[in-house]
Amino acid sequence: MVRYGIIGVGAMGREHAENLRYIEGATVTAISDPDEGSRSLATKQLGSEVKVFTDHNQLLDSGLVDAVIIATPNYTHVDVLKDALATPLHVFIEKPLCTTIDDCLKVIEWSKNRTGLVWMGLEYRYMPPVAELISIVHNGGVGEVQQVTIREHREPFYPKVGNWNRYTGKTGGTLVEKCCHYFNLMDHISGERPIRVFASGGQRVNFLNEVHDGKPADMLDSAYVIVEYASGKRAMLDLCMFAENTVDKEHISVTGDAGKVESFLPSLELRHGKRSAVGNFQEWTHDASKPKVEVRKIWNDSIKYNGFHYGASYLEHVKFFNAIQGGKAPEVTLEDGLRSVATGLAAHKSIAEGRPVLMSEILPAGWN
Repeated sequence: MVRYGIIGVGAMGREHAENLRYIEGATVTAISDPDEGSRSLATKQLGSEVKVFTDHNQLLDSGLVDAVIIATPNYTHVDVLKDALATPLHVFIEKPLCTTIDDCLKVIEWSKNRTGLVWMGLEYRYMPPVAELISIVHNGGVGEVQQVTIREHREPFYPKVGNWNRYTGKTGGTLVEKCCHYFNLMDHISGERPIRVFASGGQRVNFLNEVHDGKPADMLDSAYVIVEYASGKRAMLDLCMFAENTVDKEHISVTGDAGKVESFLPSLELRHGKRSAVGNFQEWTHDASKPKVEVRKIWNDSIKYNGFHYGASYLEHVKFFNAIQGGKAPEVTLEDGLRSVATGLAAHKSIAEGRPVLMSEILPAGWN
């Protein structure tokens, strides 16, 4: 039995706890959160047998847990991780890793030479149609990748305790808080690290009149981000957070020199088509108005709990659990977390300064 402690039991912390309920051999034995309302909701969900703390250090020192899941507000990650990584416990950190590059680098340094596993929570790659898309791409199904396009058109940010997600200073900004998942997917799909980012975005509709503790909300709600790789591959993010009426809120498209594959959520649809070889080059050999595309629904029948992310969090927790049990390395690392944050910060810098930003401006020497 692996005993879990949940540090931060707001909406995502409780979601992590619910996923663990469906994994045989996993149990939540302790929670911590300074907010009484969050603790009360978590206790109702988990039952009176769970030990409740108001401070994460009390949980870390309790001897009641083998692994911890950190789901606290973004700006607190660095301090909680400093304490958690000083223990031998296994650690799962919710995205984003931290809100600054300096803090991400500190965490990576603290994680060295530990016996406990450290897993970065970037679950989007495990969504069934996304996982199938990745498998097709990595097995040559579109040839050499040329373009990766990700669109998310969705509703505004949900309310959080203390309204911390209304502020760039506490979140790292929308393109870190919301979109680090997508930048990680771009790198994972392309198999490369970005070299330059160009972005345009702003706060156009959402929270324009919101003021908390005398400070106006400053989270952007829409952006276009172009990410360039050394090989010439490109990726693009199209984000709109005032588009509630969209049917498929998330659309990932990968186009290579030999074909194209797309995934759609929440319809769970995947579309895959290949180009036809003619002579010494590739070209379409059929009527472009009648594309030859395979369309199918994608699901993973091993998923026991769908949750917020189409079963992706469940699958990620199964992998984390199995890695703990088997002494395996994490599939998603703190370096993945650092790089996903770095691309988001580069995009915000590009918007603020109205210019392309080199990743060498964001990451220190040796990380490019």
